[in-house]
Amino acid sequence: MSSGAASGGAAGSEPAGAAVHARSPNVVWHAGELTRERRWEALGGLRGATVWFTGLSGSGKSTIAAAVEKRLVESGRPAYLLDGDNLRDGLNGDLGFDPAARDENVRRAGEVARLFADAGLVALVSLVSPYRAARDAVRALHEEDGLPFVEVWVSTSPEECARRDPKGLWAKAASGELSGLTGVDAPYEAPERSALELSGEGTVETATERVTALLA
Repeated sequence: MSSGAASGGAAGSEPAGAAVHARSPNVVWHAGELTRERRWEALGGLRGATVWFTGLSGSGKSTIAAAVEKRLVESGRPAYLLDGDNLRDGLNGDLGFDPAARDENVRRAGEVARLFADAGLVALVSLVSPYRAARDAVRALHEEDGLPFVEVWVSTSPEECARRDPKGLWAKAASGELSGLTGVDAPYEAPERSALELSGEGTVETATERVTALLA
């Protein structure tokens, strides 16, 4: 996740992380002819959900999320990985890394994940998402819509993330080439009620087992 990537949208005088769920004017939600239950019934009774992986760049969250996606799909359960860098390659390509842009990144990812979950897929979102309020706003969005939301904190230490440094971001931050890296000179607010905490230092297989167990 470039520059410590991803979070959701603060607006106006709201503090960073205080995402506001704005709606376009003169818009009315168009209900389809199928209920959620009917859609899920067509998938053999499988239920949609969102699993939100949060943690520092290099923590291993994307690796774990990809392994969970593979495990679920191979077992016959539809799932899709919404990775922060992938989203910034298209949908969120217009966003920077200031606090408001990070919040908007999270908000958009949360809205897409909600639609995927409503369709019956397991949306696996991997974002640094450093601000607690922005993550909680996505949780509330799902809860209001009666959809499961599972927050997974990959709590790998900054020291271990810097040692791994798969994208070279920590080295760039250390040399002064990069500013605003979450965990260095930008804050990360740890979850207070995550469903699961993974140290990020165990095996991917073990982490995959623990996450999929939450979806049983």
